[in-house]
Amino acid sequence: MQTFTANEAKTRFGEFMDRAQREPVGVLKHDRLVGVMVSVQDFEAMRAFYADRLQHRLDASAQAAAQAGMTAEILDTLLADES
Repeated sequence: MQTFTANEAKTRFGEFMDRAQREPVGVLKHDRLVGVMVSVQDFEAMRAFYADRLQHRLDASAQAAAQAGMTAEILDTLLADES
């Protein structure tokens, strides 16, 4: 991954954006990576990947809870506000 300092990214923004269309580009501030710019296509692919991963985890958790005897009624009782 190529990196630009924050100042370079600001002064060469057009080049920065063009390069981000081909590969992720890091932004450095005080020699520390503080951000990464990616193309819209890469961003949407990452969002879809993490949404799918989250859905699989939620499904697995729901299945494990059901197998352990968790019901909607028990869950409601556990989550009831008792204040």
